[in-house]
Amino acid sequence: MPATSRTALALLLLALAGNAPAASKAELEARIVQLERKLDSRGLVDMFNQLTELQRQVQQLRGDVEVANHTLENLQKRQRDLYLDIDRRLNRLEAGGVAAPTAGAPTLAGPGGAAGGAPPPAGAQAPAAAAPALDPAEQRKAYDQALELLKQGRYDDAAGAFQAFLKQYAGSSYADNAQYWLGEVYYVTRKFPQALTEFAKVVDAYPDSPKVADARLKLGYIYYEQKDWAKARSQLSEVVQQYPGTTSARLAQERLDRLKQEGR
Repeated sequence: MPATSRTALALLLLALAGNAPAASKAELEARIVQLERKLDSRGLVDMFNQLTELQRQVQQLRGDVEVANHTLENLQKRQRDLYLDIDRRLNRLEAGGVAAPTAGAPTLAGPGGAAGGAPPPAGAQAPAAAAPALDPAEQRKAYDQALELLKQGRYDDAAGAFQAFLKQYAGSSYADNAQYWLGEVYYVTRKFPQALTEFAKVVDAYPDSPKVADARLKLGYIYYEQKDWAKARSQLSEVVQQYPGTTSARLAQERLDRLKQEGR
């Protein structure tokens, strides 16, 4: 309570006391002191209430942080599980590696290189040596090693491993998947220009690959991140139209709906 108000209250009470005996005046002064203490205690109560409210807000913020951390942990776990699930599916789809030569294909029977052992015509050139066959086991080993680096979050090492795989095993049955995961390495590290280049290679170089839908989806996501709304909408719409009923189409439609809600 302000000092002026206290003084006024004291004067008022003393004036009302008038000609009261000295004992009554002393009692009034004591009551004034008591009233001042009560008024001061109200300020402490207000401060206590404010402190209590701040503590409640801090506790609520801590709860929100804990919920956010839990959500983040769940998302990270889902991402790891997704990679493992994709890898398991790839193992089933790609079991057996490179296809064996077609049964009944002609073979070179004689030392001269002609069918049936007949010597080659005079002046004919000897056939060129066949390219060495790709070892399916070596391909699989190199591919698995690169994929494992990606799952471990060793992105630089994974990028180098996938690049080496594509250079050494360009004709591999795993090449389209390796190309896609190379794009994924750059995507998760937000190196969007490089990711655009690598995902586009999946679409252009492996048009029949089952990874094309996912690559187009990621292209749409990257264009969205780059705020190129027209290209993002174009890529996502392609996924919805060309791959209906797939997870890629569902995710593409969700992002298209988001673009619409944001007025893009």
